[in-house]
Amino acid sequence: MKNLIFTICAAFMVLACAPKEAAAPAQQPLANSVVYEMNVRQYTPEGTFAAAQNELPRLAEMGVDILWLMPIYPIGVEGRKGELGSYYAVKNYCDINPEFGTLADFDNFLAEAHRLGLRVIIDWVANHTSPDAVWVTGKPADWYERDAEGNTTFTADWSDTANLNYENKEVWNGMAQSMRFWMERGIDGFRCDMACEVPLEFWQETIAGLRADYPNMYMLAEGEEPLLHTLSGFNSSYSWELHHMMNAIARGEQNIPELLAYLEKDAARHPAEAFRLMFTSNHDENSWAGTEFERMGDAAKLMAVLTFTLPGGQPLIYTGQEIGWNKRFEFFQHDPVPAWEKNEYYEFYKGLIEIRHNNPALAAGAEGGAFEVVSAEDSVLVFTRTLPENKVTVKAELKAPWSYEITVE
Repeated sequence: MKNLIFTICAAFMVLACAPKEAAAPAQQPLANSVVYEMNVRQYTPEGTFAAAQNELPRLAEMGVDILWLMPIYPIGVEGRKGELGSYYAVKNYCDINPEFGTLADFDNFLAEAHRLGLRVIIDWVANHTSPDAVWVTGKPADWYERDAEGNTTFTADWSDTANLNYENKEVWNGMAQSMRFWMERGIDGFRCDMACEVPLEFWQETIAGLRADYPNMYMLAEGEEPLLHTLSGFNSSYSWELHHMMNAIARGEQNIPELLAYLEKDAARHPAEAFRLMFTSNHDENSWAGTEFERMGDAAKLMAVLTFTLPGGQPLIYTGQEIGWNKRFEFFQHDPVPAWEKNEYYEFYKGLIEIRHNNPALAAGAEGGAFEVVSAEDSVLVFTRTLPENKVTVKAELKAPWSYEITVE
């Protein structure tokens, strides 16, 4: 039996043995995949597809499998927030935000990503458009929810949006046709914004229709409703509750009992094959709640380790995390990551991805190894993930100095 031990304390990771060479990303099963959320506006100083394309080899070398692009569509002008507006105020579902380039630039980006073995999914905003979207004037009035005066409505303070009317099945058809436009260009699937805010039956019908022609399509839902999997056909859904719990653990407000209770409840609620997206940051958390360092302090790396090793989990890395960028991105204007460099955080995430790829016991969903708690004393949790030919043991100290060890057998 061959044992490998990986240890991290404070800000560095020590590998007890040299890591195995990671398999090519294209060869990774979805259950072993790692998602990277790319904020195209902020990913490079230029904020374009052409510039981002030049940086794809670094992501491939790091081992990323799935690139999730935040919304890439033209942004409405009416009610626009800030200088450049919200990505989620979509003016036209079948075009490219000129801020990022052209459709040809996107096609080139997609081709290069595929050449490097990366899957590419795009953010899909089904709940609403901008108030001046092409559908507002180009489609019948009943495509939108309207008030007594006939004005389109919006949710909360999202005055730069207009709510679609899902009681009209023509909206379903228009949405499905627009999604098909991008599948025909060669993308690999969608991350679906606010997936529970539209009828789950819409997703059921639309996903089934697309999968008839694109059986390998990957679907990620922003939502925690189990019916997103059992009824609607999503591969992966957000583990928001776990995210907030990790923040609470980092603040010393919760610990092992709450974490284990959550894992038991979550496993009981969701089907075994469901992937649960686990993260220490994303675009919402970074811009509105703060960076992982603001929310988690010195526990940030340990919490990232948990997202790679807890049962059911599919890990997510957000733009800038792989270099330890400790800044809230401005959401409505250009606010790019500084010049890229491979530092301790790059090596940290590359090491975690290698562990993930090389150990099928860590896979998400039903393909992963059985979860067993070995011990849970004095804020030190030891658990295993086990398959017949692969066993991973994780020792996590859920208090300062927030250390961990990963042993592979």
